Amino acid sequence: MKISVLTDNHAGSHFQAEHGLSYFIEFEGRKLLFDTGQSDLFLRNARIMGVNPSDADMIILSHGHFDHGNGLGHLSGGKLICHPACFSARFRKHDHTYIGLKYSIDVLSARFSLQTSERPFPLAENIIFLGGIPRLSDFESLKTPFALDDGSPDYIDDDSAIALITDKGLFVITGCAHSGIVNTLEHAKKVSGHDQIFGIMGGFHLKENNRQTKETINYLRQQGVRHILPSHCTELPALAAFHEAFGIKQIRTGDVLNF
Repeated sequence: MKISVLTDNHAGSHFQAEHGLSYFIEFEGRKLLFDTGQSDLFLRNARIMGVNPSDADMIILSHGHFDHGNGLGHLSGGKLICHPACFSARFRKHDHTYIGLKYSIDVLSARFSLQTSERPFPLAENIIFLGGIPRLSDFESLKTPFALDDGSPDYIDDDSAIALITDKGLFVITGCAHSGIVNTLEHAKKVSGHDQIFGIMGGFHLKENNRQTKETINYLRQQGVRHILPSHCTELPALAAFHEAFGIKQIRTGDVLNF
């Protein structure tokens, strides 16, 4: 398994960064583009890395936020998979800033072969799109700074992830994990039928070293997860706690990880 970091919040040498996430994943002969950031930056970084996102067998959109999906406007053709609620109109509560996708379902349906699903389904042998993630823990996804167009709270019900089934266990990749890392991993275990978690990578959406961060660290420690790679929307207090617990490395654009 090889994961190339095309876009992330922190820049590596010779690469640029933006608030966003995009990974190019190569696994068991399949190539996946997971999210596209908020601009064409993922394409510019990919060129430097010698990666061609157009070679992807499919594009997976983790959820419908601008910093994960607006880069889709710089691609066309191929298969795009996401939750149907990705196209919701959504805003920040405090200033009503629009944070949803720039492109409607009609626009993206015209550009891609679009498949939406609320339910988990296999993308290929040993690759699963997790669909909607149940919120079962008592410390995750309890509050939200976001609202829908009608003013109701937006808990990002379209938040999803993918699970790669390896011979060492599940490797799960998240966009922001608005559902919570523990909820996401427990769902991946249930959907896949595999209990061992080999790795977790992506946005953890943890901002402080609070109860949620501490419970997440405890869970990952109890599960014996070997590779813990928070990035993107995981902020410094939480990253520091993960570094103290697991000695993590910071993810930067241009990183290439092999497992």
